[in-house]
Amino acid sequence: MTSDGGRPVPRRPVRFGPDALEAHGGTSPGPAETTEMAHQTAAILVGAGRAAHDPQVTSRLVSLVDDLGLSTVADLWSARPGRSLPGALWRLYALREWVRRSPEAASREYAAGIRFTDVAHAVAGIAEPPEPAELMRVADQILAGVFDGDLAVALERASAFCAVIAAGRADLANDHDVLDPLSATDLTRSGAALLATGEDLRVSARLWRTGELD
Repeated sequence: MTSDGGRPVPRRPVRFGPDALEAHGGTSPGPAETTEMAHQTAAILVGAGRAAHDPQVTSRLVSLVDDLGLSTVADLWSARPGRSLPGALWRLYALREWVRRSPEAASREYAAGIRFTDVAHAVAGIAEPPEPAELMRVADQILAGVFDGDLAVALERASAFCAVIAAGRADLANDHDVLDPLSATDLTRSGAALLATGEDLRVSARLWRTGELD
């Protein structure tokens, strides 16, 4: 990925015609082509959104999962590393979808984590009390920042959001430890995974700033 005025610019997309597909064994792309498609579609989506400067385009891109379905987006990007453009996009869309599907749980877990994560809470930019509607609004706002704001800041806000939720799950796990150890284990495990996701997003923000997020 090259740089134009300090901003990363997506590469030209790779196009596969019938002959090329046949040469690769049929109409289904192989692993290398699937990887290339993931990175190219992510670059095209981000590049188109950032070039449009159109709130309606941004809104449509934010609600991409609503139109395509989470499984379609997962097929495109979920297999890519977290410290890549398609991997980071997948994590942002998956985070937004979780908040939209479980806003009460998101609110409860976020509220539980605030007192352990003052700095992360400030970076996430969620008003108190963290009501379900507020978390859904911020999840949309963070994703919108990928297309009409500072993409690195959007990634850092998402990273901070993950850190607060992870702390909240750890705190709630302590509360469940005696009465419901299985639930406590699930909360601990998912919290640790979310903390790792947040770290991937934080590193992705740094890579974007240096033009190395591809």
